[in-house]
Amino acid sequence: MTAQRKKVALYTDGACLGNPGPGGYGVVLIYGSRRKELAGGFRLTTNNRMEIMACIAGLKALKEPCAVTLYSDSQYVTNALSKGWARRWRQKGWMRTRTEKALNPDLWEELLNLCDRHDVRVFWVRGHSGHPENERCDALAVAAAKGKDLPIDDGYEGG
Repeated sequence: MTAQRKKVALYTDGACLGNPGPGGYGVVLIYGSRRKELAGGFRLTTNNRMEIMACIAGLKALKEPCAVTLYSDSQYVTNALSKGWARRWRQKGWMRTRTEKALNPDLWEELLNLCDRHDVRVFWVRGHSGHPENERCDALAVAAAKGKDLPIDDGYEGG
């Protein structure tokens, strides 16, 4: 019998000052009484990329496979994961339809691989509605987007 996985709550948000523009992500991880906040930003990116990047950063911070409840205010992220869209895009060579490419395949690939490592359940929360952890993630993301000397988002700018 395998050991029970640690239960972790993962709150995420992305922000972009202009879309595209400088962007950032914010993450709050909660395990029992422990709390960890993460943030990062890029000089030119999109809001959707930052929403996905927040999920990646949170899952990458976990040192072992966990049972993760992921909360995001991005329906792009929550639907792509919970409805299997992202896995279908990958199966079809990162195509949404026969003629339309899926956006952000670099980030979706990384996120799907992390979801395979962890047991992830995804829930949508309404943004800017007073949810304390979502509001904190938003503040972290906006502050990161306003940072100085932000790195290049290779998947957006460098690709």
